[in-house]
Amino acid sequence: MRPTGTPGSEPASHTTAAPEAAPRSALRALCSPATLTGGLTELAWVGAHVLMYPLGTRTEQLQPDSLHRPGRSPAVRALFAADPLAARTPVLLVHGLVDNRSIFAVMRRSLRRRGFASVCSWNYSPLLRDVARAAEDLGAHIERICAQTGHDRVHVVGHSLGGLIARYHVQRQGGDRRVDSLVTLGTPHGGSVLAHALPTPLVRQLRPGSPVLQDLAEPVDRCDTRITAIYSDLDQLVLPTSAGRCDHPDLDARNVLVRGVGHMSLPIHRGVLDEVALTLAGGRAATADRAPVHAVA
Repeated sequence: MRPTGTPGSEPASHTTAAPEAAPRSALRALCSPATLTGGLTELAWVGAHVLMYPLGTRTEQLQPDSLHRPGRSPAVRALFAADPLAARTPVLLVHGLVDNRSIFAVMRRSLRRRGFASVCSWNYSPLLRDVARAAEDLGAHIERICAQTGHDRVHVVGHSLGGLIARYHVQRQGGDRRVDSLVTLGTPHGGSVLAHALPTPLVRQLRPGSPVLQDLAEPVDRCDTRITAIYSDLDQLVLPTSAGRCDHPDLDARNVLVRGVGHMSLPIHRGVLDEVALTLAGGRAATADRAPVHAVA
């Protein structure tokens, strides 16, 4: 499946909390062509993902791709102009709840085409009951990648719950020693009210104000990982959608809003793929603290 893109859904960086929309403006937004297109794209991708799901049940082994190197095209050379070595840094993709690595089929191919030589994914147990335990397992997997590749640090891209697991690792378990950049896609950093609908031990940890989220809200002495939280105003699972922002005064975090993109479509949206590639290549690091503030209509 090719990356998707919707007119008017380009990412916009935010450094302050987005203002709430008026009810009438929100209603107009829900009826806009971009939102309708995004909803149809979400339905189509969910159907395709269901068919692909069985193919992603096994954890992918890291296989560096020697064919994708900076310098093969002007676009790739431009992407890594700020940091040519970034292309060799391993990229680890972490899926969300009740999912597997098949959600990253488009993103994995896109990153490799853009010059990232080492891209792999990690499947955690479908019987997961605790975010902190999953974060420990993620740390062990990152250590294996570093030992296998000889790199001291990696990049992590986490979708939904995968982003929260990765954040817990870098923020509370010293994972910032290994994780250079963390990009989260549709991650409930502030929890989701939908988590009240399913009283399982793991889902309870995703409720606003849960002990896990309170732990993440605690002061942080040091965290060397740069965090980019990409969230959408059409996310059906992270409610309110502003809960997809990572707002912590002690973290080097940047929030990026995309419009009209569903929760499951975030890893295949063209604008999101561009933002992820630019961030991992170091193209966003120098402007992270000076990103313009865009009002949300």
